[in-house]
Amino acid sequence: MLGIPYTSVEIDILKGESRTKEFLKINPNGRIPVLEINGQCLPESNAALWYLAKNTRYLPSDHYAEAQVLQWMFFEQYSHEPYIATSRYWISILKAEEKYKQQLEQKRAGGHAALNVMEGHLASNNYFVANKFSIADIALYANTCVADEGNFDLSGFPNINIWFKRIEAQPGYISIRQRCAL
Repeated sequence: MLGIPYTSVEIDILKGESRTKEFLKINPNGRIPVLEINGQCLPESNAALWYLAKNTRYLPSDHYAEAQVLQWMFFEQYSHEPYIATSRYWISILKAEEKYKQQLEQKRAGGHAALNVMEGHLASNNYFVANKFSIADIALYANTCVADEGNFDLSGFPNINIWFKRIEAQPGYISIRQRCAL
């Protein structure tokens, strides 16, 4: 979306590639993604979003709006991702739905709570901060758009579905499903 050149390096977490000595030098936490900038490594997707968005239209310059971006990014990490992304990982990536059946049942309520918060906010807002597309939207979109792969039915969330269309209409948008197929 920024139109800057980059190189993507695929790391297969299922093959343990994020647990090798080489990778653990890049990120001792052994997780992806990691943004490398001029030889410096910045783990965590939201940290990478923040770094890339600084001084762009994707991060508001207003101090309060900037804090609201952080608010939604923290919400994504603590109230959304642990339920929705984890469910997707167990079901669609690991193909272990039966193994995690009990844990998945426990994740269901938290995932729906997060979706309800988003749905309520989007009832009177086009985007999450200042009614403008920002990295808060990018952070929340990433796992929400594939929530169905974690058995979250989004058909009862009309505002989220309308928001999806707004995100997908952004210049430079590439779907996560398209990206995974590249």
